[in-house]
Amino acid sequence: MMNPYSRTEFLLGKTAMEKLKNARVAVFGLGGVGGYAVEALARSGVGHLVLVDHDTVSLTNLNRQILATRATVGMKKAIAAKERVQSIDPAIEVEAMDTFFLPETANLFDFGSYDYVIDAIDTVTGKLSLVEQAKAAGTPIICAMGAGNKLDATAFQVADIYETTVCPLARIMRKECRKRGIKSLKVVYSQEEPICCTLPPDDPAWAELPEGRNALPGSCAFVPSVMGLIIAGEVIKDLVK
Repeated sequence: MMNPYSRTEFLLGKTAMEKLKNARVAVFGLGGVGGYAVEALARSGVGHLVLVDHDTVSLTNLNRQILATRATVGMKKAIAAKERVQSIDPAIEVEAMDTFFLPETANLFDFGSYDYVIDAIDTVTGKLSLVEQAKAAGTPIICAMGAGNKLDATAFQVADIYETTVCPLARIMRKECRKRGIKSLKVVYSQEEPICCTLPPDDPAWAELPEGRNALPGSCAFVPSVMGLIIAGEVIKDLVK
């Protein structure tokens, strides 16, 4: 009998689809990268999703984030993501967590209960804590490196963190992972040199900078989305091995 995932089952087989249905994946960060990863996981039949983000959908998200529509502006991203997933398949179990992940909030999460973790958050401190928590629990994790200030959607690579080049965020993560004795980490990164984005001093966009930030990256519809889909594809392939 045909079902919403029949066309995926043609490729992966019934046993693989059962694995996906029973899998529990946690996605940290629901922006331009994480939102598309969630979309692909839901449309691939992953049966349990934990969606984590403390941010709110804003007008400036409309250019690149799949959760952002005129109807969701002002909504918490975790709630918008849950509603979107359940509009695709109401049978998917979704836990929406309106939480900013930091070392201080790590105790709110049971990493041993996840079959896979996706890191799509922005802060290095949060990323490192996610990696440490997942590694300690023996849970696979894949991390998004920098997707901002880029225009070449063909420049992404899947690699171990110690094999990365060019990406400034990956350089920091390599250094910090080495300090912490983390021997391997699967990441998606871009080999494109970041584009220098500048604004005139009187541009009103400066007023939108979050506290503690002195710059906002430029971004577009077709780069972070590709990274998110690549990440989801890696997770799905690993889950069905």
